[in-house]
Amino acid sequence: MRNYFVIVFALLSMTATFAQAPEWSKDKTIYEVNIRQFTSEGTFDAFATHLPRLEKMGVGILWMMPVQPIGELNRKGSLGSYYSISDYTATNPEFGSMKEFKKVVDEAHKRDMYVILDWVANHTSWDHKWMKNHKDYYTTDKSGKIVAPVPDWSDVADLNYDNKAMRKDMIADMIFWLKEANVDGFRYDMAMMVPDDFWQEAFVELKKIKPDVFLLAEAEGPQFHSIGFTMTYAWEKHHLMKDIAQGKKLAPEMDSLIAKDLATFPVDAYRMNFTSNHDENSWQGTEFERLGEGAKAFAVMSATIPGMLLIYSGQEVALDRRLLFFEKDSIVWVDNKNYTQFYTSLVELKKENEALWNGAYGGGYRTVETGHEKVYAYMRELNGNKVMVILNLSSDAHQIKLISDAGKYKNTFTGKKQKVKTGKKMEIPAWGYVVLTQ
Repeated sequence: MRNYFVIVFALLSMTATFAQAPEWSKDKTIYEVNIRQFTSEGTFDAFATHLPRLEKMGVGILWMMPVQPIGELNRKGSLGSYYSISDYTATNPEFGSMKEFKKVVDEAHKRDMYVILDWVANHTSWDHKWMKNHKDYYTTDKSGKIVAPVPDWSDVADLNYDNKAMRKDMIADMIFWLKEANVDGFRYDMAMMVPDDFWQEAFVELKKIKPDVFLLAEAEGPQFHSIGFTMTYAWEKHHLMKDIAQGKKLAPEMDSLIAKDLATFPVDAYRMNFTSNHDENSWQGTEFERLGEGAKAFAVMSATIPGMLLIYSGQEVALDRRLLFFEKDSIVWVDNKNYTQFYTSLVELKKENEALWNGAYGGGYRTVETGHEKVYAYMRELNGNKVMVILNLSSDAHQIKLISDAGKYKNTFTGKKQKVKTGKKMEIPAWGYVVLTQ
């Protein structure tokens, strides 16, 4: 009998999945903060005045784009790129002091928000302090000349991860922010360009300081979760949204992609879903340029399919222009289209309904048949909580008939009760969305 239980326990251990993600992150939405463009002042103190508003929206994680000093040598534009860092353990004086940054973190924590810092591990500016005393920390060509990671990134110098001393200093600089500023984790820029074994080495040390540290990789693939990352980018879904919006592909392909994701990624893996971020907005265009009238429908999708919703600075007021990347270009905080309430409703739904929680904390996913290839519907459910989403991913109105999931629901956006009857026609307007909960 004893051997029987040993075998059963061993089999359960092989099949069980234990979420690596911090428990505090299970119902969170992430918000990317562009300090330079967030206010006319472009400072930590000015951003702090927006914390009550973000708290009211229900934002759970603040991803702060790099806050360190920006290199001057080979700088692009008049202000340079946030991702050309000259000192990992200081703040950009244009944004404010370390004391002022720490105040933002403290105020966020008081409002039940967590803060992760954008970390650029692949390269530094050409005038980083390591350039003077540690040129061996950098990658060189055959002639011994330090090189950029790729030719177009002329404002940064590539780091040499064969150098163990550099690795040690990089990890020490990350630990500095955990201890000094009490940040809750990091978003790692171009994580796929840094060796996997470095991340494994770094995460061991970071977790000694903060066991529930949150680790976001700017990368996509199940292998990044196997080396310790909490969340990865859902780029494939993002690009498919654009193709569907532009009529190049049809809604069922999203269902197939989600099925593939669920089959290949660990169940505890967080995927970051988004319709915009700093790269997309500045270089590829606003969500309205890329997704047209479907921008809201795809935002609903991003918030309700498996994964965590990302909101970029200004999306909640329907930011409709590309923000300059190397110059000052302040966001105008006027909400003429009521997008703030739209995003607030999505964030609140995520927090209130555990079927939509992140990774292994959330519910399952299954398709709901609509009888129309351009109307995509699915169900998320867990412990009696249900969320049914119906999306018309086309520029024409369509009638559908649901053949399952009849019942009484509440409409998230109208607040009204709604009865679903199988076989009864339902009209969904062009780019329309319906979110029903039980």
